[in-house]
Amino acid sequence: MEAMRRYPAKDAVNALFSMICRDDQHLRWHAISCMGEAVARLAEADMEAGRVVMRRFLWSLNDESGGIGWGAPESMAEAMCRHAALAGEYVHMLISYMREDGPELCQDGNYIEHPFLQRGLLWGVARLSGCRGRLLLDRGVGDDLPPYLDAGDAVVRGLAALAAGRLRLTATGAALRAMAHDPATLTLYQDGRFDAATVGGLAQSALELMRE
Repeated sequence: MEAMRRYPAKDAVNALFSMICRDDQHLRWHAISCMGEAVARLAEADMEAGRVVMRRFLWSLNDESGGIGWGAPESMAEAMCRHAALAGEYVHMLISYMREDGPELCQDGNYIEHPFLQRGLLWGVARLSGCRGRLLLDRGVGDDLPPYLDAGDAVVRGLAALAAGRLRLTATGAALRAMAHDPATLTLYQDGRFDAATVGGLAQSALELMRE
């Protein structure tokens, strides 16, 4: 991170775009952290330049882009954690990827079906739950998160449990108790570290947070 700060924010962002989609997990996740910092730094100096990058993330998740959008939800969330104004403008777009399309005149859903992209989306929601939780709740994420607790993908389930706990979604208590002995494992990237976890352990931690 310190090394990336030596470069102009725009140059750092352009370099990092090729890294947030790498197969090497250590490179990819650290690049996501650096991308969030660089986008926030860019927006601090020039808000419109920050918006351009956020729109670039959104475009990469659009079917018409021809791409897949690897690393985009995570990078958006990291940037929004680091910059309040970006969060205020774009958090509803991140949430939209959890929602089905609505009636044609008031569509707000851009539901992501791909399990691996869902992992990135739920990581982003969990990340924001720890830094912009009130904003997420005000935008209705409490209704969007519960279905992911029953996802077929263990990483998605675990990240949903992590977010539910951070948001104190007491309505998910029964679902979390049912998950408390789920032995499926996952690796969590948070605060620059890679931590081993189980879905059951994350569900139990979420329940403990709700009791505080």
